[in-house]
Amino acid sequence: MSFLPVTRKDMEERGWQQLDFIFVSGDAYVDHPSFGPAILCRLLEKHGYRVGIIPQPDWHSTKDFTSLGKPRLGFLVSSGNLDSQLSRYTAAKRLRHDDSYSPGGKAGFRPERAVLTYTRRLRECWGSEVPIIIGGIEASLRRFAHYDYWADEVRPSILAECDADLLVYGMGEHQLIEIAAQLHQGVEIQNIQDVQGTCFRVPDFDYIWDYEAIASFEQVRKSKAAFAEAFRTEYLEQDAFRGKRLAQQNGSWCIVQNPPAMPLSTEEMDEIYDLPYMRTWHPMYDKAGGVPAIEEVKFSITAHRGCFGGCNFCAIISHQGRIIQPRSDASILREAKIMTEQPDFKGYIHDVGGPTANFHRTSCDAQLKRGTCHGKQCLSPDTCKNLTASHAGYLELLRKLRQLPKVKKVFIRSGIRFDYLMLAKDDFLRELCEHHISGQLKIAPEHISDRVTRLMGKSGSKVYRRFVGKFTRMNKQLGKKQYLVPYFMSSHPGSQLEDAIELAEFIKEMGYHPEQVQDFIPTPGTLSTCMWYTGLNPLTGQQVYSAKSPEEKAMQRALMQFWLPKNYELVRRALEKAGRRDLIGYGAKCLIRPEQKSGKSPAGRNLPNNHNNAHKAKRNSKAGNQQKQQNQKNRKKLVK
Repeated sequence: MSFLPVTRKDMEERGWQQLDFIFVSGDAYVDHPSFGPAILCRLLEKHGYRVGIIPQPDWHSTKDFTSLGKPRLGFLVSSGNLDSQLSRYTAAKRLRHDDSYSPGGKAGFRPERAVLTYTRRLRECWGSEVPIIIGGIEASLRRFAHYDYWADEVRPSILAECDADLLVYGMGEHQLIEIAAQLHQGVEIQNIQDVQGTCFRVPDFDYIWDYEAIASFEQVRKSKAAFAEAFRTEYLEQDAFRGKRLAQQNGSWCIVQNPPAMPLSTEEMDEIYDLPYMRTWHPMYDKAGGVPAIEEVKFSITAHRGCFGGCNFCAIISHQGRIIQPRSDASILREAKIMTEQPDFKGYIHDVGGPTANFHRTSCDAQLKRGTCHGKQCLSPDTCKNLTASHAGYLELLRKLRQLPKVKKVFIRSGIRFDYLMLAKDDFLRELCEHHISGQLKIAPEHISDRVTRLMGKSGSKVYRRFVGKFTRMNKQLGKKQYLVPYFMSSHPGSQLEDAIELAEFIKEMGYHPEQVQDFIPTPGTLSTCMWYTGLNPLTGQQVYSAKSPEEKAMQRALMQFWLPKNYELVRRALEKAGRRDLIGYGAKCLIRPEQKSGKSPAGRNLPNNHNNAHKAKRNSKAGNQQKQQNQKNRKKLVK
């Protein structure tokens, strides 16, 4: 077992003169099943194809794009595990200083709009003689005309813009094996138009049949109402069983989307995760210190794919789908045993889950026969009567993993959906608290205002409060001191200043002290982004407010950390603007103290209760150090 070829020398050592496929990736090469390029290349390898990888090519010239020669069947292009704009820029549109998918964690190894840039370089090198197939999260979420937050404009389909031949959306295994088979049989790339989970292009609607047309790029660029209606159709047809073929004119190209690929069976999932991965980064990155992204997943296990949670700001529905695709216990146990043989394994499996850890089965059995419900969600705004809330299979898996030799502890660190947990009548919470938490459980209520959580596709504050109470009681019964670490989001569509203040009050009431806060980023392809850009909920037609001015976004963000001195002025202005001066004072419920007459921020702040003492100690320690320095100066003067 060895890494896939990345140089001509690697090819020669295998006795290969030409590759069948060359994968051009925006990520460094990490041969691990948490990295899409590794999965797809290993799967093609198993099916008999010769595959090489060009990871993070230097896009300033064509040199790297010819390094492995001309492939027999085609180039595969992806920006990597993240959209390249998201990996380069923050919510404030500032350049990021690091990139966990690059050598040494340093930024700058991938270009902006990586799929476009790589494809154009490949065309410079090879013209139209070699098929180019694009995929990955960047291509998936930009497959139709879409709003681009970083450019603040509606852009055409990436397939029309980058001159690729075919677009694979979703996870890609079914699609890629079928495309490879057709190319191997001599089918021209422009004639591959029947593969589910792909988009192809033709000049206009006269070249296709049996489709539903959506508003053109020109129409959605000019009209936000047309954009919202087009998105609604795209969103509701995201189902492999009942989804329709969709078509949208983008300039001189008509982009045609076939229905999504069918969910993978358990046997197919097992095949993918049983492939012979090296489970680490390529040795060429050793001098740089490796690739940091591997650290979070090296001793973690993907137990399933898909999520029926319906979070509107999440891209999972457009990429992995709503139907859960689990692996077998036997496959997961095999992977766990491989982990235990790693020289740096310390006895801890860091995670066993997926997009949502406790969604280990389909939300209802009917989904595997007829697909997901059209226009309905499983959990929000109300729980579906057909939902099967059970952790039985997941609990059985966790118990098996705990019994493995060399395994000391099995943690759950991927998201837990607390509303689903509250619906299940099993022992999951007890076993979670007893065996699978390392003192803190990360949880994502995201907000506390019911107006905002409804637009997020999340459960409301009452459900979260009940969960907190149940979690606290369970740990008390077990004699454990374990805590919740909640994640909250600022400036999501629907969140006004009063909602942000309500969240700040809740944070103070609960004694939370979030060290990191997340500002909503309108990434392509999500329902929340559509609401943010258009001001409309595409599913209901109702108007939705979004904070867009830098000042208000900063205020909403600052309110989530109201105790920090640097946030004092922003919080004060926010409270005054919202008419909530009652929260400025010395009372127990006040967020900040009144401003001093000098105009300086007050030294004392109303910190969350369980952090007051720590902050005072830190302040006293600083004062003590300053006094020591002054005493030393005084002693030096006396000596002189």
